[in-house]
Amino acid sequence: MKHSRIVITGIGLTAPNGNSLAEFRKNLLNGVSGVTTIDVRYMGRHPAGMCTFDPLKYQKKKDVRIGTRVGGISIYCAREAVADSGLNLETRDKSRIGIYLGITEHGNVETENEVFNISQFKYDTKFWTHHHNPRTVANNPSGEVSLNLGITGPAYTIGAACAAGNMGLIHAAQMLRLGEVDLALAGGVSESPQTFGIFAGFKSQNALASHEDPKKASRPFDQARNGIVIAEGGCIYTIERLEDAQARGAKIYGEIAGYHVNSDATDYVLPNPERQAQCVRKAIANAGMTVEDIDLVNTHATSTPQGDIQECLAIAEVFKSRSTPPHINNTKSFIGHTMGAAGALELAGNLPSFDDLMIHPTINVDTLDPQCDIPGLVINHPVTAKRVCSILNNSFGMLGINSTLIIKRFAA
Repeated sequence: MKHSRIVITGIGLTAPNGNSLAEFRKNLLNGVSGVTTIDVRYMGRHPAGMCTFDPLKYQKKKDVRIGTRVGGISIYCAREAVADSGLNLETRDKSRIGIYLGITEHGNVETENEVFNISQFKYDTKFWTHHHNPRTVANNPSGEVSLNLGITGPAYTIGAACAAGNMGLIHAAQMLRLGEVDLALAGGVSESPQTFGIFAGFKSQNALASHEDPKKASRPFDQARNGIVIAEGGCIYTIERLEDAQARGAKIYGEIAGYHVNSDATDYVLPNPERQAQCVRKAIANAGMTVEDIDLVNTHATSTPQGDIQECLAIAEVFKSRSTPPHINNTKSFIGHTMGAAGALELAGNLPSFDDLMIHPTINVDTLDPQCDIPGLVINHPVTAKRVCSILNNSFGMLGINSTLIIKRFAA
């Protein structure tokens, strides 16, 4: 295995508050939330983060009808990433391109909606779609991208709960270093608001956000936070070996410096700050860095009462030796929790900091929870940093899966 340097050369995304990196970034710096309310079957109206991309930009109406919402998100993001990268896939060996997409859940959305549909017809299965099976297999999002782009290399999903967005990039870096592929489309995607089941699940756990103003419902670190805002979205990157990117004169957003993945092995839902801290430390070591080298930490914090505290404990423990803390922010306050897309999408919102030195804030913090009051938090208004040469991106998930990804400013 060659320990090749791995770089990001293209970004395509759709988020509740933006359908391009430029729009997304502008809204993060200007405090613009993309959370609204939607009608949830059997449950009434609830806050949610919904995307407004045009599915027909890269698909025909028939393809949209046959495919899935998350497939459409994936195709849009992949096509946007390829366009942004300047790559011409028609001149590439498509058997040497890999598609690696992180997901939290898939299949339950289509199944739930089909069961509801046939319930209107006394459960007569003749009304059950014959597209059900390809829609519900776990590899559907990457498979739809493969079909749309004609890519014949490996195309599959990585189920890692809400750590999955990071995992897509980590896996891509590994496959590139192994020489399995020469180009990767990697990131994370989510269609979670399309099903009432996830709303009902978080409601039963007392972890579903509520607020009279939906744009203030997602409020990590705020003392009045009361749960998760469920959101959809996606972010896919073109990932290449440095020598390949340089050979074609590609622009480079950043370099994958290091990463680590571990598991709590302690609880189905409640995070373990000791294991999270261990994950962060090992990612920093993997990158050949020290805690002094980290300039920006993007938190996973989901706006749940206990989860935010646990992560703050972990971060405070890792960086306690520093006299000047890194800047610390959160993106879910703008868009809600995009589940499998979270890590990839939240990283994208911070990458422009390498160039403009601006740190977007965590919004909706009216009263900071004393248990979340850690040094370095950027709250309600952006700040200008003296230096941004590295970004540490945390994404954690149910059943104790933790992932930390570190991206550094590219230097030849």
